[in-house]
Amino acid sequence: KKSRKFKLSKLNMLVRNLRALVPRGFLSSPHSYNVRSNPVTMAGRVVRNLFAILNVGNNDRSTVKKKQNGRMKTKETCPVGLLKNSVVKVFFASRDYSRTRPWETHTERCYGTGFAISGKRILTNAHVVEVLNEHTSVHVKKRGSTIKYKAKVQKIAHECDLAILEIDSQEFWKGMNPLELGGIPPLKKAVFVLGYSGNRIWITKGLVSSFETKKYLHSDTELLRIQIDATIKNGNSGGPVILENKVVGVAYEGSQIQSSLIPTPIVKRFITGDEESDQQAVFCSLGLSYQSIKNAQIRNHFKMSSEMTGILINKINLWSGAYGILKKNDIILAIDGVPIANDATVPFWESERISFNYLISMKKPGETSMIKVLRRGKEHEYNINLKPVKPHVRVQQYYKRPSYYIFGGFVFVPNHNLSESEEQHVIISEILEDDINQGYESFKDLQVEKVNKVKVKNLRHLFELIEENGTQNLSIDLEDDKVLVLNYESAKKADSIILKRHNITSAISNDLTGSSN
Repeated sequence: KKSRKFKLSKLNMLVRNLRALVPRGFLSSPHSYNVRSNPVTMAGRVVRNLFAILNVGNNDRSTVKKKQNGRMKTKETCPVGLLKNSVVKVFFASRDYSRTRPWETHTERCYGTGFAISGKRILTNAHVVEVLNEHTSVHVKKRGSTIKYKAKVQKIAHECDLAILEIDSQEFWKGMNPLELGGIPPLKKAVFVLGYSGNRIWITKGLVSSFETKKYLHSDTELLRIQIDATIKNGNSGGPVILENKVVGVAYEGSQIQSSLIPTPIVKRFITGDEESDQQAVFCSLGLSYQSIKNAQIRNHFKMSSEMTGILINKINLWSGAYGILKKNDIILAIDGVPIANDATVPFWESERISFNYLISMKKPGETSMIKVLRRGKEHEYNINLKPVKPHVRVQQYYKRPSYYIFGGFVFVPNHNLSESEEQHVIISEILEDDINQGYESFKDLQVEKVNKVKVKNLRHLFELIEENGTQNLSIDLEDDKVLVLNYESAKKADSIILKRHNITSAISNDLTGSSN
């Protein structure tokens, strides 16, 4: 029977190729003369089809086999679609406090992407579940499901923009396989980003274009990142980046021409890092400012030999573990035996070079690094205890109700747009209109500098200076040499009316009612 079927298929192939000897419409087409008048074309057609007839058996089977092998190879090298069931849509909703009118809240809703990792956990971006307070709600939804499952933020680190979610539901985890974390992808290698945009999972292909240590937009912390030449879609944040069935990164930032990924060394460090609390940083910093010394004249000035390379220390922060040990104008030659080039880089993956900060950032808080320096022409080595990355002001505010103080209809708040500072600047964020503040409308957003000639250190200090004044007139100096004068008793009487008018329960936030440090 098999032989008979093969003969029939061979016969059918023979008939098809014989038909192909005569061009379609040759006898009936009004343009058939074009073919008849070109014997070369006709001869070529006959030879090709006769060749196909003579090889019909072997060729037919080998062609099918090649196509099948090709399809199999495609599935082996790019099985990204099979991983979609491990990718989830993350929903976030929160009533966040207004920064200019801190007694008010506004609802924020957004979504992103997450994926299953070992231990029945979901990994996503910290900025997807950004504001954590008593009004926060996080849910996840599986592919193809209409059910939203409640999720709990088990661990979060804003410095590296990562968060881990827990879902207490056996039903949710049915058929959900954790994705395996891989290593760093080679340059120019194609990777695939999986992420939600709308109600479907999109797969975006891109080539790895670079490795670098740059500040993460979410936290201003300088960590390792990977760039790819593809644009990720809105909602893709938190999605896995796949190479050969393994996760090689987490999508977190994108532009019109390229996107940034959090590489797996950062991801693994976050997952396994020991934290005293959910808000503590798990990455380290030397806590100093420096400059490269690519110019030969400055190297000669600091008595560096031709074989020496390194960086020049400009300043050491008070909170740094190197404070009191390293000094300004020291040349850092090496860290843990790894020489630092004059452009502040060290060797990395596949002959690439990145900032020396990578060596420090991947250490655990409390660990030490051997720092080799050149000081006044002599080499020294010091063991430096490493401190965690200092949280950015924006990161700290995620967990706090905003502080505010209302006096005379002026709303005083800390300036949250400033980065690290020894003193907390205070601004007028809002002016609640009343006769008491008439003529001062243009003072909104100005910084407060002094109260009765006393420099204001922070919002609590401002509150104390005003409340301790009693019945006297107050002179408040603002930036640009502007002056605000208010009578204490008149302002207090006006405040009671203003608070009722705007339905504000208190003129002062709870955190300012305690004693000053």
